[in-house]
Amino acid sequence: MSESPETQSLVSCSSQLNLADGDGIDDKEFDIPQVDTPPTLESILNETEDEDDSFILEDPTLLNTDNIDTHSGETSSLASSDSGDRTNLKRRKKATEISSSIHGSVVRRSVLKGVSAQVVSAADRVDAGLPTAVVVSNLIAVGTSHGLALVFDPNQALRLCLGSTAVGGQYGAVSALSINSDCTRLLCGFAKGQITMWDLANGKLLRTITDAHPPGTAVLHIKFTDDPTVAICNDSGGSVFELSFKRVMGVRTCESRCLFSGAKGEVCCIEPLLVKPELRDHPITQYALLAMASLTKVLVIGLKPSLKVWLTFPYGKTNPSSVPLLSWQFVAVLSTVMPMLAFCRGNAVHFLLVKKDESGAIHVSKQNQLHLHYDLINLTWINSRTLALLDSAEKLHVVDRQSQAELEMVDIAEVQLVYNSSHFKSLATGGNVSQALALVGEKACYQSVSSYGGQIIYLGTKSVHVITLRTWRERLDYLLKQERFIEALSLAWSFNEGKAKAVVGLLGDQNKRKGVVADRMVEILLQYADRALKKCPDQGKIQVMEQHFQEMVPVMVDYCLLLERIDLLFGQIYNKLSEISVAKGVFLECLEPYILNDKLTSITPQVMKDLLIHFQDRDMMENIEACIVHMDITSLDIQQVVHMCWEHSLYDAMIYVYNRGMNDYIAPMEKLFQIISPPLRAGKSLTDEEVIMGNKLLVYISCCLAGRAYPLGNIPGDLVSLVKHQVFEFLIHLHSTEVTSDEELYPQIRTLLHFDTREFLNVLALTFEDFRNDKQAVEHQQRIVDILLKVMVENSDFTPSQVGCLFTFLARQLAKPDNTLFVNRMLFDQVLEFLCSPADESRHAERQQVLLELLQAGGIVQFDESRLIALAEEAAFYQVCEFMYEKKQLYDKVICCYLNDPVRQEEIFNYIHNMLSIPGYSPEEKESVWNKAMEHFKELVSINPTKAAELLAVHFSTELQSIVDQLEDEHLLFQLLQSLLDPSDGVQVNRELLPLNPVIHETYLTLLCQYDPERVTGFLRVSEHYRLEEAIQITKKHQLHEASAYLLEKEGDIHGAFLVLLETLKYKLCLFTDGAREKNEETLQAAEAALEETIALCQRNSNSLNQQQREALWFPLLEAVMSTQKQLKDGTSSQALESLKHLTKQVLNSMTGFIALPSVLQRILQDPMYGKGKLGEIQMLILGMIDTFNYELTLLETTTNLLNHDLHWSLCNLRGAVSRGLNPKQEHCGVCLQQYKRRHEGTEEVIVFSCGHIYHSHCLQSKDCGVQVEGQMRWTCYKCNSSNKGGRRRDLGSDINRGRSTSLAQIKVMSAYYSTNRESDNKKPTEATLDPQQIQAFDQLRRLYRGPSRLSILTELSRNRSSDKHGLLRPGSVANSVFQNENFQLRLSPPPVTED
Repeated sequence: MSESPETQSLVSCSSQLNLADGDGIDDKEFDIPQVDTPPTLESILNETEDEDDSFILEDPTLLNTDNIDTHSGETSSLASSDSGDRTNLKRRKKATEISSSIHGSVVRRSVLKGVSAQVVSAADRVDAGLPTAVVVSNLIAVGTSHGLALVFDPNQALRLCLGSTAVGGQYGAVSALSINSDCTRLLCGFAKGQITMWDLANGKLLRTITDAHPPGTAVLHIKFTDDPTVAICNDSGGSVFELSFKRVMGVRTCESRCLFSGAKGEVCCIEPLLVKPELRDHPITQYALLAMASLTKVLVIGLKPSLKVWLTFPYGKTNPSSVPLLSWQFVAVLSTVMPMLAFCRGNAVHFLLVKKDESGAIHVSKQNQLHLHYDLINLTWINSRTLALLDSAEKLHVVDRQSQAELEMVDIAEVQLVYNSSHFKSLATGGNVSQALALVGEKACYQSVSSYGGQIIYLGTKSVHVITLRTWRERLDYLLKQERFIEALSLAWSFNEGKAKAVVGLLGDQNKRKGVVADRMVEILLQYADRALKKCPDQGKIQVMEQHFQEMVPVMVDYCLLLERIDLLFGQIYNKLSEISVAKGVFLECLEPYILNDKLTSITPQVMKDLLIHFQDRDMMENIEACIVHMDITSLDIQQVVHMCWEHSLYDAMIYVYNRGMNDYIAPMEKLFQIISPPLRAGKSLTDEEVIMGNKLLVYISCCLAGRAYPLGNIPGDLVSLVKHQVFEFLIHLHSTEVTSDEELYPQIRTLLHFDTREFLNVLALTFEDFRNDKQAVEHQQRIVDILLKVMVENSDFTPSQVGCLFTFLARQLAKPDNTLFVNRMLFDQVLEFLCSPADESRHAERQQVLLELLQAGGIVQFDESRLIALAEEAAFYQVCEFMYEKKQLYDKVICCYLNDPVRQEEIFNYIHNMLSIPGYSPEEKESVWNKAMEHFKELVSINPTKAAELLAVHFSTELQSIVDQLEDEHLLFQLLQSLLDPSDGVQVNRELLPLNPVIHETYLTLLCQYDPERVTGFLRVSEHYRLEEAIQITKKHQLHEASAYLLEKEGDIHGAFLVLLETLKYKLCLFTDGAREKNEETLQAAEAALEETIALCQRNSNSLNQQQREALWFPLLEAVMSTQKQLKDGTSSQALESLKHLTKQVLNSMTGFIALPSVLQRILQDPMYGKGKLGEIQMLILGMIDTFNYELTLLETTTNLLNHDLHWSLCNLRGAVSRGLNPKQEHCGVCLQQYKRRHEGTEEVIVFSCGHIYHSHCLQSKDCGVQVEGQMRWTCYKCNSSNKGGRRRDLGSDINRGRSTSLAQIKVMSAYYSTNRESDNKKPTEATLDPQQIQAFDQLRRLYRGPSRLSILTELSRNRSSDKHGLLRPGSVANSVFQNENFQLRLSPPPVTED
């Protein structure tokens, strides 16, 4: 990667200097101290730095503050006040350490000690003042507050001191500096507006310019362009001028041209596009582009060949105190180099790419923005890919442009940056600047930052700092110096991959760069290994040492694998770590995950040997096995591994070694058979380990027959056929290799069948799929089938399930269209008889399932269907019968299968429902199923009455009566009808499909009275399909008094219902009096419940009865309670007597609303119990009634007063609303938008609405907003009406017809612009129509207070107060009273707040 020109160091630029020896500076004249061996810039940039050893004044008192020009107004950084304190500096350094991520430390900050020392010395010795501006090129120039310009060469030696303090007193501080491209001229701008030009070769003053811009304004910027005879000046008035330097007849002149006037917007930043020498031929140079940033926008103009504006870009909404920033840079776009302008104001950096098209026009394209979380005060390109952003907190952010990633953040507060606030405020000329420009100047530091050749100079009040990008090696060394090895390796790898940002110094093509970085990474890894050993705890627990190496060893392994340096990992690094046994063990264990993930497939023999020994010593045999199967076989010691596998039963590893190392696929199979065969032959159950081995054997056989390697990968292609043949030959051997006397024929197949018949046959089925085109394999296939039949059919050792699995397997193979197998059909008949043997009742479900699977697999073609059905019925294989009946479409017989199968009886309901509902069956088939279900419906009800009810409601509703007649069991009938008719049962039955037959409901009512009498009343309330007379007889027959009373009340016999409940109440009161001395709470609660039910009956019906009828209800009830109290009068239980008195009071309180109070008192006094007693006995009863009367009377009066006050308040507000004047919101018509005051036409009506909108009458009429009603025009607001409720227009005519207007008030105002020649007596006064508005307001009042009319309430109250003396309310009006309405609510909320 070649280094870009802009990253050349300042030192490399200085090598091109060939300056003539100028006149030396008299040190004695200026009293400048001699510097012994001044440090060179090269030495500073390359010195081994200590980040904590920044430039600090040796003597803080060297700077004589008495000699500083207080009028210069220079402001330093926020840290200036305490920056001279050594302890404060060190504390600040610790608090603001440079943060680095994977990018490491990207920039290096150094102090130019030579320049800094001489600037401070000059301030003290020659009263140069504080530094105010800096510019860097091949030279460094520093301006001061007393008008001097100090010029330093690349070695930091003071070369020139331009100007004098006398001139500084006249011109003010140096406010701007600029050096031309060939370093021969220096321009100095001053705070009072003068500009001087100096010859840098000899220090002579060439020009003093005083009329380049308006007087009384400071020079903010002075910039040379590529043309050394042209410069750009920006003053504190916000104007920009072009300065052309000429020499006519030996006289140096300067012509000024205004490019931008501050009157159109103040420019506070300018930046000409400067082209490097190697890009002088770039086509963009002919335009001499200049970027200017004002307070509101950015402009890009071309100075040549004629002045032209190419771009105007507004900032948008920004913080007014933010500083506008500009910076140019040439960037590579595809194969071309184009200029890019970065500009910012606030926290968003914009990038504009400038290019020239073929027609010669300049096009500017906007690139991605960079959004920040901080405000910027400086923006500088370091190179074409990297920017340095300085925020308002003086933190420097290094950002990659393309990825927008922040590479590093450095706090440079200790630089004590110089700010240019005084120049922006133009304090030297009286402060005649705008407030906006002065606000921006608070954080302006344009002249304190200068960049050149990839280096940025920052000017502080006491020092000069330089920021440069570190080379890639320096970035790594910086991390290594802090022992941050992991970050250094990560950064180095990003260099190797080409993903790192801000890379400097990495040259050459890609392979060369990778090689250089890889060599450096190897060195770092070796250092890291040494550090791991060095930092290892010498003493302590082994766990601590292991944890130490577990954190460090994986890093070495990772990067060695990334670099593909296995030799380094198992060479130098392994040898270093082997010095400590703990480190060696951790290293070996760390290799396991890499081996298992196939990242490490080859290990040196020595390391592999150590790995096996280490794992074996720690009894980690499973880990060894997992690693071996992932290793390259050539790296294994086969003899050692095989011995270890046999010894520790590592069969996966053994199979892998035999297969890959010796191409032997049979020997591992023989070994596994030797493990599981003996216990299976002996009929013993296998241990868990033997089961695992058997499953492993099945998988191994499957892999071999399928051409896959076990446990991973594939068998080499040239060995696939050979391996399959060998495995088949091994399986069909008559005897094993070690024949015993009791061994049966075909031991391998026999062993696999006994171990797991189904899985072994599945393995063969998968294998047979691949053998269709292999003639030899087809022969093997037939041979194995014959052996399977011979072994299983002629042997009684196998269960029916195992035999069924075999024939299911055969049926599937025979059912294939390209089948080549032959099986004798007689064998299937033998299997059928074996499975359907009725004499064998053991394993019934298993035999049925096996036969069913055999039929479903295609074996049905091997049997005679009639014989099969007969045998299945005889063996009670109902699922098999169902399968056959469905195949023959005998669906009605399937119902019998479900009924006879006790396991699946519940499924019959779904089957019948699906058959009758799902399309696809013929009407004849559905009819046969329907008939069969009807025939057995009694059995269906006995299985599940609820599901039977659901089925009946959907499919058999028409046969409900016949089904009820079929059911002889009353309890079953009760359960069925309960599910059908009672909604409270919770069964989801569509009762709308049922015939509403009263007989059925009465039958259910009879059964309900027998089996669940508590639910009778609830059923009667929800059901409407019974006959009242019959239902009353049924409830009376079963003595259900509550239900009988409900039915009598429903029939209209209120007195009869009352008598039934009264008898019940008397009975329960009698029970209470009989057990009163026993204090029985249950009888008291029963009596209270009966009384409450009776009172509720009387209250429900009193409103519809006359006075005499009401007394016939309430007085017997009162008599019943009082008579019971009389019976206990002579008793000894005072508590029981009090309970009865409470019941009496409850009756009296309930009847007062329906019976006149005098009648109640008369009846009480006529009672013998109270009439013969003393007044004190009834005193409490009478006082309670009087208290109730007083409470109701007080409530009535309070309510009347509240309603009267409410009505008065509403009417007052209504009157105020309709009489209040209207204030229009605007002065123009809402339709035609013309101002009604400025029209000078004829008489024109203006309509003003209460909403504030105003219209001409003819405009409203054009929008159909007016309707003629009874000779008078009624208007509606156009805007409000069209936008109301989502823009839906209301029907104006209907509103008017209902007597409502669309606004509170409409005032028809005659136009104020009548013709002047009209007579005064012809002027029509303002006309107001109130009637519609009153109607509208009253309607709003009605809507505000929902409920009955206030007038109706007051009328009723007044009528009730003057009612007759027989009661609180007249009996005739009780039924229609609003107070008897359960939903009546008295609203006592405060009145709404109205606008004044």
